[in-house]
Amino acid sequence: MTDALRLPAEQTHRSELDALKRTDDGPKPAGWALSPKAVLTYVMGGETPDGTEISVKYFGPTRFIETAIATLATDRALLLLGVPGTAKSWVSEHLAAAIAGDSTLVIQGTSGTDEAQIRYGWNYAQLLAHGPSKDALVPSPLFRAMETGKICRIEELTRMGSDVQDALITVLSEKMLPIPEIDGSLYASKGFNLIATANDRDKGVNDLSAALKRRFNVVALPLPETADQEVAIVAKRVAEMAVSLDLPSPKNIKTEIERVVRIFRELRNGETDDGKLALKTPSGALSTAEAIGVVIGGLSHAAYFSDGAFSAEAVSADLLGTIVKDPVRDKAVLEEYLELVLRTRPNDAPYYRALSDLV
Repeated sequence: MTDALRLPAEQTHRSELDALKRTDDGPKPAGWALSPKAVLTYVMGGETPDGTEISVKYFGPTRFIETAIATLATDRALLLLGVPGTAKSWVSEHLAAAIAGDSTLVIQGTSGTDEAQIRYGWNYAQLLAHGPSKDALVPSPLFRAMETGKICRIEELTRMGSDVQDALITVLSEKMLPIPEIDGSLYASKGFNLIATANDRDKGVNDLSAALKRRFNVVALPLPETADQEVAIVAKRVAEMAVSLDLPSPKNIKTEIERVVRIFRELRNGETDDGKLALKTPSGALSTAEAIGVVIGGLSHAAYFSDGAFSAEAVSADLLGTIVKDPVRDKAVLEEYLELVLRTRPNDAPYYRALSDLV
Protein backbone atom coordinates (compact mmCIF):
# COMPACT_ATOMS: atom_id res chain seq x y z
CA MET A 1 0.00 0.00 0.00
CA THR A 2 1.27 3.47 -0.81
CA ASP A 3 0.28 7.00 0.13
CA ALA A 4 1.22 8.32 -3.31
CA LEU A 5 -1.61 10.24 -4.96
CA ARG A 6 -0.66 8.87 -8.36
CA LEU A 7 1.83 6.18 -9.35
CA PRO A 8 3.56 5.99 -12.75
CA ALA A 9 2.01 3.68 -15.33
CA GLU A 10 4.67 0.98 -14.94
CA GLN A 11 3.73 0.60 -11.27
CA THR A 12 -0.03 0.99 -11.64
CA HIS A 13 -0.15 -1.66 -14.39
CA ARG A 14 2.75 -3.81 -13.22
CA SER A 15 0.74 -7.04 -13.26
CA GLU A 16 -0.27 -6.48 -16.88
CA LEU A 17 3.29 -5.67 -17.95
CA ASP A 18 4.62 -8.73 -16.12
CA ALA A 19 2.01 -10.95 -17.81
CA LEU A 20 2.95 -9.57 -21.22
CA LYS A 21 6.66 -10.16 -20.54
CA ARG A 22 6.01 -13.79 -19.51
CA THR A 23 4.18 -14.58 -22.74
CA ASP A 24 5.96 -12.28 -25.17
CA ASP A 25 7.90 -14.28 -27.76
CA GLY A 26 7.95 -11.61 -30.47
CA PRO A 27 11.13 -9.93 -31.75
CA LYS A 28 12.21 -6.98 -29.62
CA PRO A 29 14.18 -3.95 -30.82
CA ALA A 30 17.43 -3.43 -28.91
CA GLY A 31 16.81 -2.14 -25.41
CA TRP A 32 13.04 -2.77 -25.43
CA ALA A 33 11.29 -4.56 -22.58
CA LEU A 34 8.48 -5.81 -24.84
CA SER A 35 8.03 -6.55 -28.52
CA PRO A 36 6.12 -3.98 -30.61
CA LYS A 37 3.08 -6.29 -30.79
CA ALA A 38 3.05 -6.68 -26.99
CA VAL A 39 3.35 -2.90 -26.58
CA LEU A 40 0.33 -2.51 -28.86
CA THR A 41 -1.64 -5.01 -26.79
CA TYR A 42 -0.70 -3.15 -23.61
CA VAL A 43 -1.92 0.20 -24.98
CA MET A 44 -4.99 -0.95 -26.93
CA GLY A 45 -6.03 -3.76 -24.61
CA GLY A 46 -6.51 -7.47 -25.22
CA GLU A 47 -5.56 -10.78 -23.67
CA THR A 48 -2.26 -12.59 -23.21
CA PRO A 49 -1.83 -16.25 -24.27
CA ASP A 50 -2.16 -17.31 -20.63
CA GLY A 51 -5.53 -15.56 -20.31
CA THR A 52 -4.50 -12.37 -18.49
CA GLU A 53 -6.83 -9.50 -19.39
CA ILE A 54 -5.05 -6.33 -20.52
CA SER A 55 -7.07 -3.16 -19.98
CA VAL A 56 -7.58 -0.57 -22.71
CA LYS A 57 -5.37 2.50 -22.22
CA TYR A 58 -6.26 4.38 -25.40
CA PHE A 59 -9.65 4.55 -27.08
CA GLY A 60 -8.94 5.48 -30.66
CA PRO A 61 -7.72 4.20 -34.03
CA THR A 62 -5.23 1.35 -33.64
CA ARG A 63 -3.29 2.55 -36.70
CA PHE A 64 -2.14 5.70 -34.87
CA ILE A 65 -0.63 3.66 -32.04
CA GLU A 66 0.92 1.18 -34.48
CA THR A 67 2.59 4.09 -36.27
CA ALA A 68 3.82 5.56 -32.98
CA ILE A 69 5.32 2.22 -31.88
CA ALA A 70 6.90 1.58 -35.28
CA THR A 71 8.47 5.06 -35.17
CA LEU A 72 10.03 4.43 -31.77
CA ALA A 73 11.51 1.17 -33.08
CA THR A 74 13.57 3.25 -35.52
CA ASP A 75 16.04 6.05 -34.85
CA ARG A 76 13.40 8.75 -35.34
CA ALA A 77 11.79 10.55 -32.44
CA LEU A 78 8.00 10.70 -32.04
CA LEU A 79 5.89 13.86 -31.82
CA LEU A 80 2.31 13.38 -30.61
CA LEU A 81 0.27 16.29 -31.89
CA GLY A 82 -3.32 17.27 -31.13
CA VAL A 83 -5.62 19.71 -29.42
CA PRO A 84 -5.61 19.70 -25.61
CA GLY A 85 -7.23 16.66 -24.09
CA THR A 86 -6.55 14.13 -26.85
CA ALA A 87 -4.56 11.85 -24.50
CA LYS A 88 -1.13 12.83 -25.82
CA SER A 89 0.53 12.73 -22.41
CA TRP A 90 -1.41 9.60 -21.47
CA VAL A 91 -0.26 7.75 -24.59
CA SER A 92 3.29 9.05 -24.12
CA GLU A 93 3.45 7.73 -20.56
CA HIS A 94 2.10 4.29 -21.42
CA LEU A 95 4.36 3.88 -24.43
CA ALA A 96 7.40 4.71 -22.29
CA ALA A 97 6.21 2.34 -19.54
CA ALA A 98 5.76 -0.57 -21.94
CA ILE A 99 8.88 -0.01 -24.04
CA ALA A 100 11.42 1.08 -21.43
CA GLY A 101 9.78 0.08 -18.15
CA ASP A 102 10.20 3.67 -16.95
CA SER A 103 7.90 6.59 -17.77
CA THR A 104 9.36 9.02 -15.23
CA LEU A 105 12.10 10.63 -17.35
CA VAL A 106 10.03 13.71 -18.14
CA ILE A 107 10.85 17.31 -19.07
CA GLN A 108 7.94 19.74 -18.80
CA GLY A 109 8.15 22.34 -21.52
CA THR A 110 7.29 25.91 -20.48
CA SER A 111 8.30 29.38 -21.55
CA GLY A 112 10.81 29.27 -18.68
CA THR A 113 12.45 25.97 -19.63
CA ASP A 114 16.13 26.62 -20.37
CA GLU A 115 18.82 24.63 -22.13
CA ALA A 116 20.27 23.31 -18.86
CA GLN A 117 16.98 21.53 -18.14
CA ILE A 118 17.27 19.83 -21.51
CA ARG A 119 20.98 18.94 -21.42
CA TYR A 120 22.51 19.01 -17.92
CA GLY A 121 23.25 21.34 -15.01
CA TRP A 122 25.99 21.67 -12.42
CA ASN A 123 26.42 21.07 -8.72
CA TYR A 124 27.94 24.46 -7.96
CA ALA A 125 29.56 23.38 -4.71
CA GLN A 126 31.44 20.64 -6.57
CA LEU A 127 32.09 22.95 -9.51
CA LEU A 128 33.70 25.63 -7.32
CA ALA A 129 35.68 23.12 -5.28
CA HIS A 130 37.01 20.89 -8.05
CA GLY A 131 36.14 22.53 -11.35
CA PRO A 132 34.15 20.95 -14.19
CA SER A 133 34.01 17.18 -13.84
CA LYS A 134 31.56 14.36 -14.33
CA ASP A 135 30.96 14.29 -10.57
CA ALA A 136 29.88 17.93 -10.65
CA LEU A 137 27.50 17.39 -13.52
CA VAL A 138 23.74 17.15 -12.74
CA PRO A 139 22.08 15.01 -15.41
CA SER A 140 18.75 16.00 -16.93
CA PRO A 141 16.04 13.40 -17.66
CA LEU A 142 17.24 13.46 -21.28
CA PHE A 143 20.83 12.80 -20.15
CA ARG A 144 19.71 9.86 -17.99
CA ALA A 145 17.59 8.42 -20.80
CA MET A 146 20.57 8.52 -23.18
CA GLU A 147 22.85 7.01 -20.54
CA THR A 148 20.52 4.14 -19.65
CA GLY A 149 18.90 3.49 -23.02
CA LYS A 150 15.41 4.55 -22.04
CA ILE A 151 12.76 6.92 -23.38
CA CYS A 152 12.68 10.60 -22.47
CA ARG A 153 9.33 12.37 -22.60
CA ILE A 154 9.08 16.09 -23.34
CA GLU A 155 5.69 17.60 -22.58
CA GLU A 156 4.48 20.67 -24.51
CA LEU A 157 7.54 20.96 -26.73
CA THR A 158 6.23 24.04 -28.53
CA ARG A 159 5.93 26.03 -25.32
CA MET A 160 9.73 26.11 -25.04
CA GLY A 161 11.70 28.80 -26.81
CA SER A 162 13.05 28.00 -30.27
CA ASP A 163 16.66 28.20 -29.11
CA VAL A 164 15.94 25.66 -26.36
CA GLN A 165 14.10 23.35 -28.78
CA ASP A 166 17.08 23.38 -31.11
CA ALA A 167 19.30 21.98 -28.35
CA LEU A 168 17.67 18.68 -29.29
CA ILE A 169 18.89 18.66 -32.89
CA THR A 170 22.33 17.17 -32.18
CA VAL A 171 20.84 14.63 -29.78
CA LEU A 172 18.28 13.44 -32.32
CA SER A 173 20.54 13.46 -35.37
CA GLU A 174 23.82 12.23 -33.90
CA LYS A 175 22.47 10.38 -30.83
CA MET A 176 25.16 12.25 -28.94
CA LEU A 177 25.22 15.02 -26.34
CA PRO A 178 28.36 17.18 -26.34
CA ILE A 179 29.75 18.14 -22.91
CA PRO A 180 32.36 20.77 -23.88
CA GLU A 181 33.09 21.75 -20.26
CA ILE A 182 34.82 18.43 -19.66
CA ASP A 183 35.92 17.92 -23.26
CA GLY A 184 33.66 14.91 -23.62
CA SER A 185 30.40 13.60 -25.07
CA LEU A 186 27.62 11.28 -24.02
CA TYR A 187 26.60 8.69 -26.62
CA ALA A 188 23.10 7.27 -26.35
CA SER A 189 22.72 3.63 -25.35
CA LYS A 190 20.53 1.28 -27.39
CA GLY A 191 16.89 1.72 -26.55
CA PHE A 192 17.08 5.50 -26.22
CA ASN A 193 14.46 7.58 -27.95
CA LEU A 194 12.30 10.63 -27.35
CA ILE A 195 8.54 11.20 -27.26
CA ALA A 196 7.38 14.81 -27.40
CA THR A 197 3.86 16.22 -27.19
CA ALA A 198 2.59 19.50 -28.59
CA ASN A 199 -0.61 21.35 -29.40
CA ASP A 200 -1.33 24.51 -31.32
CA ARG A 201 -4.23 25.80 -29.23
CA ASP A 202 -2.22 27.34 -26.38
CA LYS A 203 -1.01 30.91 -26.41
CA GLY A 204 2.74 31.36 -26.56
CA VAL A 205 3.37 28.52 -29.00
CA ASN A 206 6.81 28.44 -30.65
CA ASP A 207 6.87 26.68 -34.00
CA LEU A 208 9.47 23.98 -34.47
CA SER A 209 12.34 24.79 -36.78
CA ALA A 210 12.48 22.91 -40.08
CA ALA A 211 15.65 21.15 -38.92
CA LEU A 212 13.96 19.87 -35.77
CA LYS A 213 10.71 18.90 -37.53
CA ARG A 214 12.63 16.62 -39.87
CA ARG A 215 13.87 14.60 -36.91
CA PHE A 216 10.38 13.79 -35.67
CA ASN A 217 7.69 11.55 -37.06
CA VAL A 218 4.39 13.27 -36.28
CA VAL A 219 1.31 11.33 -35.18
CA ALA A 220 -1.78 13.51 -34.78
CA LEU A 221 -4.16 12.15 -32.15
CA PRO A 222 -7.81 13.05 -32.86
CA LEU A 223 -10.65 13.77 -30.50
CA PRO A 224 -13.04 10.82 -30.04
CA GLU A 225 -15.14 10.31 -33.17
CA THR A 226 -18.38 9.29 -31.51
CA ALA A 227 -20.23 10.21 -28.35
CA ASP A 228 -20.25 6.57 -27.22
CA GLN A 229 -16.47 6.41 -27.53
CA GLU A 230 -16.03 9.61 -25.55
CA VAL A 231 -18.45 8.45 -22.86
CA ALA A 232 -16.48 5.20 -22.54
CA ILE A 233 -13.21 7.13 -22.11
CA VAL A 234 -14.66 9.46 -19.50
CA ALA A 235 -16.38 6.62 -17.60
CA LYS A 236 -13.18 4.55 -17.47
CA ARG A 237 -10.93 7.37 -16.30
CA VAL A 238 -13.50 8.63 -13.79
CA ALA A 239 -13.85 5.14 -12.32
CA GLU A 240 -10.05 4.82 -11.95
CA MET A 241 -9.66 8.28 -10.43
CA ALA A 242 -12.62 7.80 -8.09
CA VAL A 243 -10.95 4.71 -6.63
CA SER A 244 -7.65 6.52 -6.07
CA LEU A 245 -9.45 9.48 -4.46
CA ASP A 246 -11.80 7.29 -2.38
CA LEU A 247 -14.86 8.84 -4.00
CA PRO A 248 -18.01 6.71 -4.26
CA SER A 249 -19.56 6.24 -7.70
CA PRO A 250 -23.34 6.74 -7.54
CA LYS A 251 -25.69 4.57 -9.61
CA ASN A 252 -26.58 7.41 -11.98
CA ILE A 253 -22.99 8.30 -12.86
CA LYS A 254 -23.14 6.84 -16.40
CA THR A 255 -26.27 8.85 -17.22
CA GLU A 256 -24.73 12.07 -15.93
CA ILE A 257 -21.48 11.41 -17.83
CA GLU A 258 -23.54 11.05 -21.02
CA ARG A 259 -25.19 14.42 -20.37
CA VAL A 260 -21.91 16.19 -19.66
CA VAL A 261 -20.28 14.68 -22.75
CA ARG A 262 -23.22 15.69 -24.94
CA ILE A 263 -23.00 19.28 -23.70
CA PHE A 264 -19.26 19.33 -24.40
CA ARG A 265 -19.58 17.79 -27.86
CA GLU A 266 -22.39 20.09 -28.98
CA LEU A 267 -20.58 23.23 -27.87
CA ARG A 268 -17.27 21.95 -29.29
CA ASN A 269 -18.78 20.96 -32.65
CA GLY A 270 -20.95 24.07 -33.00
CA GLU A 271 -24.19 22.15 -33.55
CA THR A 272 -26.68 19.96 -31.71
CA ASP A 273 -26.12 16.21 -31.89
CA ASP A 274 -28.97 15.83 -34.41
CA GLY A 275 -27.39 18.48 -36.65
CA LYS A 276 -30.57 20.57 -36.76
CA LEU A 277 -29.30 23.67 -34.94
CA ALA A 278 -26.04 25.58 -35.40
CA LEU A 279 -24.41 26.88 -32.24
CA LYS A 280 -21.68 29.32 -31.35
CA THR A 281 -18.52 27.71 -30.00
CA PRO A 282 -16.69 28.83 -26.84
CA SER A 283 -13.04 29.87 -26.80
CA GLY A 284 -11.88 26.77 -24.85
CA ALA A 285 -11.18 23.34 -26.30
CA LEU A 286 -13.80 21.47 -24.18
CA SER A 287 -11.75 18.32 -24.47
CA THR A 288 -12.34 14.83 -23.13
CA ALA A 289 -9.79 15.53 -20.38
CA GLU A 290 -11.80 18.53 -19.24
CA ALA A 291 -15.00 16.45 -19.23
CA ILE A 292 -13.23 13.99 -16.93
CA GLY A 293 -12.22 16.86 -14.65
CA VAL A 294 -15.78 18.18 -14.52
CA VAL A 295 -17.22 14.80 -13.57
CA ILE A 296 -14.55 14.19 -10.91
CA GLY A 297 -15.29 17.64 -9.45
CA GLY A 298 -18.96 16.75 -9.39
CA LEU A 299 -18.26 13.44 -7.64
CA SER A 300 -16.22 15.25 -4.99
CA HIS A 301 -18.99 17.81 -4.44
CA ALA A 302 -21.57 15.02 -4.25
CA ALA A 303 -19.52 13.02 -1.75
CA TYR A 304 -18.80 15.87 0.65
CA PHE A 305 -21.76 18.21 0.28
CA SER A 306 -24.70 16.29 -1.24
CA ASP A 307 -24.71 12.99 0.67
CA GLY A 308 -23.30 11.20 -2.38
CA ALA A 309 -26.04 12.31 -4.76
CA PHE A 310 -24.55 13.23 -8.14
CA SER A 311 -26.79 15.86 -9.70
CA ALA A 312 -26.75 18.87 -12.00
CA GLU A 313 -26.26 21.07 -8.96
CA ALA A 314 -23.15 19.12 -7.94
CA VAL A 315 -21.50 19.51 -11.33
CA SER A 316 -22.83 22.89 -12.50
CA ALA A 317 -20.07 25.09 -11.05
CA ASP A 318 -17.37 22.91 -12.64
CA LEU A 319 -19.24 22.97 -15.95
CA LEU A 320 -19.51 26.74 -15.84
CA GLY A 321 -15.83 27.21 -15.01
CA THR A 322 -14.78 24.91 -17.85
CA ILE A 323 -17.04 26.42 -20.52
CA VAL A 324 -16.69 30.09 -19.62
CA LYS A 325 -13.03 30.98 -20.06
CA ASP A 326 -13.77 34.37 -21.61
CA PRO A 327 -16.26 36.11 -19.29
CA VAL A 328 -17.90 38.05 -22.13
CA ARG A 329 -17.81 35.87 -25.24
CA ASP A 330 -18.15 32.48 -23.58
CA LYS A 331 -20.90 33.65 -21.25
CA ALA A 332 -22.95 34.72 -24.28
CA VAL A 333 -22.29 31.35 -25.93
CA LEU A 334 -23.46 29.46 -22.85
CA GLU A 335 -26.56 31.62 -22.39
CA GLU A 336 -27.57 30.97 -26.01
CA TYR A 337 -27.03 27.23 -25.54
CA LEU A 338 -29.11 27.21 -22.38
CA GLU A 339 -32.07 28.95 -24.02
CA LEU A 340 -31.98 27.28 -27.44
CA VAL A 341 -31.02 23.75 -26.43
CA LEU A 342 -31.17 22.74 -22.76
CA ARG A 343 -34.39 24.61 -22.11
CA THR A 344 -36.16 22.58 -24.82
CA ARG A 345 -35.09 19.19 -23.44
CA PRO A 346 -37.14 17.95 -20.47
CA ASN A 347 -34.41 15.49 -19.41
CA ASP A 348 -31.89 18.33 -19.25
CA ALA A 349 -34.12 20.64 -17.19
CA PRO A 350 -31.95 20.20 -14.02
CA TYR A 351 -28.88 21.35 -15.97
CA TYR A 352 -30.78 24.28 -17.43
CA ARG A 353 -31.88 25.45 -13.98
CA ALA A 354 -28.55 24.84 -12.26
CA LEU A 355 -26.49 26.64 -14.91
CA SER A 356 -29.00 29.48 -15.32
CA ASP A 357 -28.73 30.19 -11.60
CA LEU A 358 -24.96 30.60 -11.96
CA VAL A 359 -24.62 32.48 -15.26
